[in-house]
Amino acid sequence: MKQRTLARAVSIQGTGLHTGNAVTLTFKPAPIDHGVVFKRMDLNGQPEVKPRIELIGDLVRNTTVQDGHTKIHLVEHVLSALSGCGIDNVLVEIDSAEPPIMDGSAKPFVNLILEGDPIEQDKDREYFILEEAVSVTRGNSSVIALPCDELKITCTSADDRGIHTQHLTLTIDPDVYMTQVAASRTFTVYEDIEELLKLGKIKGGSLDCAVVIKGDKILSKEGLRFKDEFVRHKILDIIGDIVLLGMPLKAHIIATRPGHAINAELTKLLFAKLEEKRKGPKKKPRPSKVLPTETELDIRRILDTLPHRYPFVMIDRVMEFIGEDELVAIKNVTINEPFFQGHFPGNPVMPGVLQLESMAQAAGILMLRRGSSEGKTSLFMSADKVKFRKPVRPGDQIIINAKLTKSRGDKLAQAACVCTVDGSVVSSAELMFAILNSSEVD
Repeated sequence: MKQRTLARAVSIQGTGLHTGNAVTLTFKPAPIDHGVVFKRMDLNGQPEVKPRIELIGDLVRNTTVQDGHTKIHLVEHVLSALSGCGIDNVLVEIDSAEPPIMDGSAKPFVNLILEGDPIEQDKDREYFILEEAVSVTRGNSSVIALPCDELKITCTSADDRGIHTQHLTLTIDPDVYMTQVAASRTFTVYEDIEELLKLGKIKGGSLDCAVVIKGDKILSKEGLRFKDEFVRHKILDIIGDIVLLGMPLKAHIIATRPGHAINAELTKLLFAKLEEKRKGPKKKPRPSKVLPTETELDIRRILDTLPHRYPFVMIDRVMEFIGEDELVAIKNVTINEPFFQGHFPGNPVMPGVLQLESMAQAAGILMLRRGSSEGKTSLFMSADKVKFRKPVRPGDQIIINAKLTKSRGDKLAQAACVCTVDGSVVSSAELMFAILNSSEVD
């Protein structure tokens, strides 16, 4: 696919959401490999800013980029529209600190792009194709990027009360973006408005440019454009935020309750992977053995240690090791788990056998910690005194406590495991498992 720009300059006028200032934005054609560049026409010297993740600034209800003293707020809707429409090279001139909010969606910018008549240029577009999974978890939010030969986004949007939970998966191309994503508007909870005003935000906000949620009611001058407009706008924001990577991305992004801050963290990880790829393979790979100095393991180190892979990795993090024979781990249970499609439709419950698998993997890490896990497999053999006390549902975080009680050399071990959610025991078992060479497992 070729790089693209616009055939002619086009402009739009409006009001900035956070500043409340009048602003004119102009898209201008740009040459091959120019990328997306913002130009502040209202400042001395008309400084330019190329939006990149290393220039990230304020992330409270918007994405801000800053180069020196030059700031541009709320860049995500413009970047989303340009990326969604497949525009690689453009100069974005603005005469204020932020683009106009318009109706709170990317649709006006899409219309402006179409008015500018997108054209192909004489050079192929380069993509960053993700080759290994990266993930970020922050509280009850998580974003994961998996290898994929296209840009695909699976998103779950939810508020703290669980009233407006929405879920959607889309494969992003210009047609999908323009028809199913661009028109979705920004939204906020009514109770958050006062706090945003105290922070100096949304001075230009109104029901013309946002959807306001008050309890189970929707406040806006226009009804919802999609029944799941909120999750579509979350996807719109993700597309805009990952533009800061600096290169079109091919990956499957799975997001639960995303926001600009966690989107930026994911983009930083993706950028690190991009830099690794540019520099070549690492000279010193991560150790496959859990080192005595490691007091916890993130998902990358868990994948170094265990042979399991998606969709059968049942531990997200080891929170701590207690001595040599005990650990505390977590499994975040989200609606994205593939088993919820059939267990059970309309009443999702985590299968007990997978809770057992989580316990076995936690106990297996303890055993593998005693030696190199390279070429080794933790094989779950039997379970005794198994009890399931409460159902585990999407949104729960399982705390897994595993303790080795018996072992026979480095081959066989027994462990006592307990799973809790919010302090209550949901399951427990005594497990027997073996550590084998991978070549011994058929």
